[in-house]
Amino acid sequence: MGTGRNGHTITFLIQCPDKKGLVASISSFFYERDFNILSCQQYTDLLNGHYYMRLQVVLNDLTITRKQLEKEFDEFGNHFGLQWSVHYSDAVQKMAILVSKTSHCLYDLLLRWKENEMDCEIPVIISNHPDLESVADQFRVPFHCLPIKNGDKTSQEAQIRQILKRHHIDLVVLARYMQVLSPQFVDEYEERIINIHHAFLPAFQGGNPYERAHQRGVKMIGATAHYATEDLDEGPIIEQDVERVNHEMEPKSLKQIGRDIERIVLSRAVKAHLERRIIVSGRRTIVFSQGI
Repeated sequence: MGTGRNGHTITFLIQCPDKKGLVASISSFFYERDFNILSCQQYTDLLNGHYYMRLQVVLNDLTITRKQLEKEFDEFGNHFGLQWSVHYSDAVQKMAILVSKTSHCLYDLLLRWKENEMDCEIPVIISNHPDLESVADQFRVPFHCLPIKNGDKTSQEAQIRQILKRHHIDLVVLARYMQVLSPQFVDEYEERIINIHHAFLPAFQGGNPYERAHQRGVKMIGATAHYATEDLDEGPIIEQDVERVNHEMEPKSLKQIGRDIERIVLSRAVKAHLERRIIVSGRRTIVFSQGI
């Protein structure tokens, strides 16, 4: 199937209590409005009786205003108790990257962005240290160094939030940003802050996970990308991966292996978010496979 003259789509992310007739009813809603359905991915959580759907239609088929479409779908969805969001692919998302001193995740995101693997704009990189300014310069992305002076994290964070608002940021990526965000910050960007934790959560939460993993003699190390919440390293998990290790490996070796896992896990999570493939349901996520 084609995607219309400009290739743009409308993506609906839907969740609701499971009941008979959902697929037919939702499909009919779009059929009656002469939409071409490009993709319909669905998952039923039988244990909890909950239903999830990711549905894409051709933006070019839209014959009414976006506001009117959303109004009609909201009225339709009330009957089924739908929780939903809608996203238009011609509205390019703006992503800010927050870093400290470690560069590997930043490099990976910027390279993938330059290679057009991630459909977004990156108008700003923010750090609490000056170390990675040269990386930002290589990719011609504005860099802001906002150190925490005299332990005043509140003022520093206020500056970050001002920059994010000025650039109309949609997604914040914590690419090894080694500071805990305030509850106010997290609430303001709920389900729009992705953090990479250098451990396979829920194991080894907090700092120095590789040292602690070595002390425990683990046989696998991993990394976890999750949405940030008020509770440190407790947010809904988006992506994880692991690598086998053995007793001969020192913490330095574990870190080297871990960096590769972190790169992959973070990029997968960011890509899934940008492609509108994630539905947050309580403390967990439903992540649909990459489709159109």
